[in-house]
Amino acid sequence: MLPTPNPDVIFKSVSDGAVLFHTGQEVYFGLNAVGAKVWELLPPRCRSWEELLRELQTVYPEVEEETLRTDIEELLEELAGIGLLTPAALGDDAAAAEARDA
Repeated sequence: MLPTPNPDVIFKSVSDGAVLFHTGQEVYFGLNAVGAKVWELLPPRCRSWEELLRELQTVYPEVEEETLRTDIEELLEELAGIGLLTPAALGDDAAAAEARDA
């Protein structure tokens, strides 16, 4: 499963991306257009990595899947690290990933 936006975070779209504001921690974070699209696709819109990647590949068909995956992972790790995302609960996606990697 994907991490979810922290309920204390306000998302505001701007002309070249978006701004995130964590009301509890008073943390601001700017996203470029791609980062804003990733945020918009987080649950409940997309529930799995594969679904998120498929959606992004339709928007950015010129970007290789591995590049998209790596960039998304880095962004989500950074956002989770500063409390803007709530980590995903282990579930079917984690079990599927483990089975795929075995």
